[in-house]
Amino acid sequence: MSTKIYTKTGDLGKTSLIGGTKVAKSHIRIETYGTVDELNSYIGLVNDHINNEHTKTVLQEIQDRLFTIGSSLACDPDKEPLMKIPDLKEEDINLLEREMDKMNDELPPMKFFVLPGGHVAVSTTHIARCVCRRAERLCVNMQEHEIFVEPLVIKYLNRLSDYLFVVSRYIAHILHAKEIPWRPRLA
Repeated sequence: MSTKIYTKTGDLGKTSLIGGTKVAKSHIRIETYGTVDELNSYIGLVNDHINNEHTKTVLQEIQDRLFTIGSSLACDPDKEPLMKIPDLKEEDINLLEREMDKMNDELPPMKFFVLPGGHVAVSTTHIARCVCRRAERLCVNMQEHEIFVEPLVIKYLNRLSDYLFVVSRYIAHILHAKEIPWRPRLA
């Protein structure tokens, strides 16, 4: 017999962190790891829209790292040292930087701000980038309110949003989709 997905324990607006600590579903920690989950879902959607195998592999690696970040954020920091929660590593950030450098070597120089669009994969990647920035802002908000968040998480999300911008341009490039320049109205 399969396990039921519903527990009914959250019906009154509370949920448990990893470690058992109960918090309101509106708690910034819940909002933050929920946003990381949303980001992970959008990256899965980006992956469904592209055919470049190398990029697909990197995006799957990123999704794995986002699960790592989500588990870190979902854990009661006072109980985390007693648990086996996967860790983010500086090498994860280095991977994003190396991938951006490789893609930028193939891309034409950017001469204007780019509007999201031109292909569904490009637009979806920009949505993922925006959600990533929101997750980063939420992590910084946690930090500012002295709610523990691993500093490497903030650094990774910052670099990931940069990566998603570059990958949106790269996807447009390999799909021969025209980048849409922003032309500010001056009058």
